[in-house]
Amino acid sequence: MIFVLPDLPYAKDALSPYISAKTFDFHHGKHHQLYIDNTNKLIAGTDLYGKTLREIVMATAGDPSKVGIFNNAAQVWNHSFYWRCMKAGGGGAPTGAVAEAINQTFGSYENFAKAFKEAGMTQFGSGWAWLVEKNGKLEIMKTPNADTPMAHGAKALLTADVWEHAYYIDYQNRRADYLQEFLDKLVNWEFVNQQLKK
Repeated sequence: MIFVLPDLPYAKDALSPYISAKTFDFHHGKHHQLYIDNTNKLIAGTDLYGKTLREIVMATAGDPSKVGIFNNAAQVWNHSFYWRCMKAGGGGAPTGAVAEAINQTFGSYENFAKAFKEAGMTQFGSGWAWLVEKNGKLEIMKTPNADTPMAHGAKALLTADVWEHAYYIDYQNRRADYLQEFLDKLVNWEFVNQQLKK
């Protein structure tokens, strides 16, 4: 199995001005593509060739001898997931099952949004902020670099990429503004609800 760059689930300019087509040119077209190219090279001729991305991530997580494979394969998975977490006209308070679960866990959407944004702001350096389900309960996680919830027994529901290449063209060093716009204008709650049902 050779991994290929997935199409964005919307036009490159569909999320403008919150995320520009120029950001997607670099983030999707170059960064995501490079992680795919590296993964394909690193698994060629190994027992990981032919496995799914999830199987590769789980097989290499925590293995120092396979950290290069994990970093690239996990970044392929993280980015493919992140694109689907957004849509034009998204954001704001959720509806459906995830809204009920958020209210039960955090007390309100506002409390969730504050905690999610804080996770993204306090992830030092590069990484991700996540809403996950673990042991039947919702949690907010942050992971450094390529780390991903599945490696910690959690199911990803929503993520915001807080590597600088995710926001620097549009927001420069204003990570807080990027995270606020992500929550207010971009989150695809239908996708989040689909993940919760899985």
